[in-house]
Amino acid sequence: MPAERPLCLAIAGPTASGKSAASLAIAQRWPVEIISVDSALVYRGMDIGTAKPTPAELAQVPHHLIDTLDPLNAYSAAGFVADAMRLIGEIQSRGRTPLLVGGTMLYFKALMQGLNTMPRADAAIRQAIEARAAQLGWPALHAELARVDPVTAARLFPNDSQRIQRALEVFEVSGQPISVFQTGPDASTPTSPIAPGALLSLEPQDRAWLHARIAQRFDAMLAAGFLDEVRALRARGDLHPDLPSMRCVGYRQAWEALDAHGETPSAPQLAELRDRGIFATRQLAKRQITWLRSMPERRVVACDAPDALAQVLQWAGRWLDVPAGEET
Repeated sequence: MPAERPLCLAIAGPTASGKSAASLAIAQRWPVEIISVDSALVYRGMDIGTAKPTPAELAQVPHHLIDTLDPLNAYSAAGFVADAMRLIGEIQSRGRTPLLVGGTMLYFKALMQGLNTMPRADAAIRQAIEARAAQLGWPALHAELARVDPVTAARLFPNDSQRIQRALEVFEVSGQPISVFQTGPDASTPTSPIAPGALLSLEPQDRAWLHARIAQRFDAMLAAGFLDEVRALRARGDLHPDLPSMRCVGYRQAWEALDAHGETPSAPQLAELRDRGIFATRQLAKRQITWLRSMPERRVVACDAPDALAQVLQWAGRWLDVPAGEET
């Protein structure tokens, strides 16, 4: 048992691994407040496609960094770190433990290790990259990236236009691979608020188990009116598919389907959207697991184990059941 309560606890994992259920179970037993570590949950009006906690779940325990931004705005890892550090202090001042929960691994990495200052966007260079992509295709630019930044290229798919574009832009602006900025610690970053062992990672032993849950979740989203949610976002008139919010997994595929087939896709077109959405979500989960495996300080619980929730609660109890007299 630790000698004192941690500054905060954290639960990470790929999409559909059971993070929300685990965090709510912890909140039923100990005085915690949840800080969302999710680049999509910050957006208002994007509820179904992000699997946002329900109003009933939000009422069970205080949640933070959910519904804080309009989809027209962007949110960064640096912004998350600033918000998270502020919230950690505020939650502690209330005598509660911050519980960071989510699947945006870049945010976790930024909070724990820091990020070097990323070069600013350059509109001219970005336009030149887009022009090359229009002529040659994104797979060709992916091959170009592989020559100058093989580390980044290895974790990107050949049609991941957003990330390929940004990686090439950073290299052309700075002369350095984007992987240098994403992995190099910033000396000005405070010590990680997450102590060794205080990050729990929910990872499947059997990928097929996770894939089945991803498919079930996407089907549930469609049944709950996900397409209507995307139609409402499109109807605003000020959003477009190049915004970070609209590039979120699921939203991007739905937007493209409505662009291609009109506002009322046929049954075969809906089936195609379903397949593309599930595939994109599976690829996201794969990237999330790859990020997690680069974090040796994490504690792993197999999310597909029959006693996964019991293991989560046992882990939390080792930190949160510290008697008051033992705290320093």
